[in-house]
Amino acid sequence: MSTYVVGDVHGHRDALADALRVEGLVDDADNWSGEDDHLWFLGDFVDRGPDGVGVIDLVMRLQEQAEDDGGQVQTLLGNHEILLLGMYHFGDTEVPSDFGPRSFARSWEINGGLLTDQERLTDKHVEWLTSRPLLATAADHLLMHSDTLEYLDWGDDIEEINASGRAVLEGDDISDWWDVWRRMTTRYAFRGPDGPEVAQRLLDLLGGSRIVHGHSVIADQLGIHPAQLDGPYLYAGGKALGIDGGLFVGGPCLVIELPFEPED
Repeated sequence: MSTYVVGDVHGHRDALADALRVEGLVDDADNWSGEDDHLWFLGDFVDRGPDGVGVIDLVMRLQEQAEDDGGQVQTLLGNHEILLLGMYHFGDTEVPSDFGPRSFARSWEINGGLLTDQERLTDKHVEWLTSRPLLATAADHLLMHSDTLEYLDWGDDIEEINASGRAVLEGDDISDWWDVWRRMTTRYAFRGPDGPEVAQRLLDLLGGSRIVHGHSVIADQLGIHPAQLDGPYLYAGGKALGIDGGLFVGGPCLVIELPFEPED
């Protein structure tokens, strides 16, 4: 059994299927072929690309098929799922703010939201997305969408953080929803000279020997064009692994087997 992780897909359903096929996780008809392998998606299925709901439908189907075959497909919530759901529930309702007009509709539009995704959302999609966790551990790795410490505002361990996040998403307090969206947009917690120490403190608290995250496009951190990227970004003294290849700006859809070790 192998464990794989996938970064931000942002509506590129066919590119995702192609990348999974290369790893033997789906067949030519985009059905699960990974047998007992485990596959984790780190969120941001939607926005900026042509078929966010198509990505969600594919992942939901693979989840059912993998379970039938003794494998496992699981997903985390990304900040763009929070935005999609916030738009669905609240639309252009103003968020109480001391910083001028705020609404999910405005942020959704600014951040690449597609009307076709909103129109195709069903109750089943909404229920499934709402039940996704914020954090998880797999193969001794701490999985998170955003490279931020803001998750700790919701608890001191993974179970508490996930329960707090789900309680917000099952409620109707727009300020609490906005707080989740805002916090999950922050990034770069593990960069710089203190990065290894910050990452290790988080691992000591939440578990795992290495953090794996999406959210922050690797090419932006390396100062290269996304098309030049051919793998994930191991940094913070080997304590953090970034896997957002920047698919929506021409980068690769990274499907990474854990543990990842760079080639010499």
